[in-house]
Amino acid sequence: MKRTLSGALFMGALSLSSCYKSGITSGENKPVAAGKSTTAAAGLTDLAVSLGANAWLTQPAAGGGEVVASYGLANWTSTGAVFSAYFRTSVTGTLHLAMRAKVPSGSSQLKITAAGQSQTITASGSTYQTVDIGDFNVTDTGYVKVDFQGVTRTGGYFADVSDLYISGAATSGRLHYIQNDVYWGRRGPSVHLGYTPPAGKNIAWFYNEVTIPTGQDPIGSYFMSNGFSQGYFGIQVNSSTERRVLFSVWSPANTDDPNSIPDSLKIELLRKGPNVVSGSFGNEGAGGQSYLVYNWQAGNTYRFLTKAEPVAQNKTIFTSWFYAPETGSWQLIASFKRPQTNTYLTGLYSFLENFSTDTGFKGRKGQYGNQWVCDTNGNWYELTTAKFTGDATATAQSRMDFAGGVENNRFYLRNCGFFAGFLKLNTPLSRTASGTAPVINFNQLP
Repeated sequence: MKRTLSGALFMGALSLSSCYKSGITSGENKPVAAGKSTTAAAGLTDLAVSLGANAWLTQPAAGGGEVVASYGLANWTSTGAVFSAYFRTSVTGTLHLAMRAKVPSGSSQLKITAAGQSQTITASGSTYQTVDIGDFNVTDTGYVKVDFQGVTRTGGYFADVSDLYISGAATSGRLHYIQNDVYWGRRGPSVHLGYTPPAGKNIAWFYNEVTIPTGQDPIGSYFMSNGFSQGYFGIQVNSSTERRVLFSVWSPANTDDPNSIPDSLKIELLRKGPNVVSGSFGNEGAGGQSYLVYNWQAGNTYRFLTKAEPVAQNKTIFTSWFYAPETGSWQLIASFKRPQTNTYLTGLYSFLENFSTDTGFKGRKGQYGNQWVCDTNGNWYELTTAKFTGDATATAQSRMDFAGGVENNRFYLRNCGFFAGFLKLNTPLSRTASGTAPVINFNQLP
């Protein structure tokens, strides 16, 4: 089940998120401690980069059936299809490539491109064997992209390719690629902003704004705006034709199965807005979920408002509203009552994740700005500082394509896409205060 149903929970430390479900280490011939340097100096066996873990079909062919299976490149029949594999180097120099491949019948010409240079090779043989590709000159550190494209074939399809073998001076330093936890690694690193709330205040309301830059919204993106200790609220890209506004609250039950939650610990839906779908979720914790199918647009700024209200019998009501510039008004998403909970809003955070393994090679970016909270006395406080953190995929450094910072006086989060630069986890961030609190008539909210 997709992580869209839970996301990551920031409470000083992360919980109920992929950071406790992942065990990825830096790439090496065998699992090593996270972050340990690996080398492929002369005389050592080439490092094997699994293509089932580290390659994607980056250019599908019309009508083609190419896929990246767990064992590598498969169903490779079209000359228009391009597979791409990624690994990160820390030094420059000569990179030698070979691959483990088989061609079930006939022979195939394959074009391999790395660091902007191409080699065309011929492969044959119906059993797996090492096929030499050649040398490439890596002139910059960061991610190396290796493209595989078929040129001609005499058999039924080009080849099955399971591993890319890398060696040479360019691999003598620290390397990063997916080794163990393939599922989370292929989704890519999730990143978070943990906001600093005003001390000693009962926070009843949390306000945030999200802007997605044009072109930074591939399928699988979840731009979570209003996260708190018991739930989360944001927007996501579910398919080429569907986008959603999603609000969910975890049950206090310690389970991933919503059907196992006793009635006394179930999340109760009190009300929901027009066209909002409600139900339950599981797999990463479990609880109540609601979503509105809404075609939000990159480049526009959307507003998010969440309220916490402790009530009788040790319960708390969590309610979220969404404001779209296209409609010019607040819309209720849902109101949930959570048992065994007596709290105002705590653990405020935002995150960016990709929930589709097929789009883990595509970059995405979200801007989070103008954060405010309002206490139980009606006083507004601006949130101008945050800590940048990441999940286990980022912490283990099997992937380094994650970043955050401040631009246009908004915090931003960036992940996936195999870009060169990254921001060190646990980096503190700050933006300039605007000093202008949002104007919201709480009594007139739907």
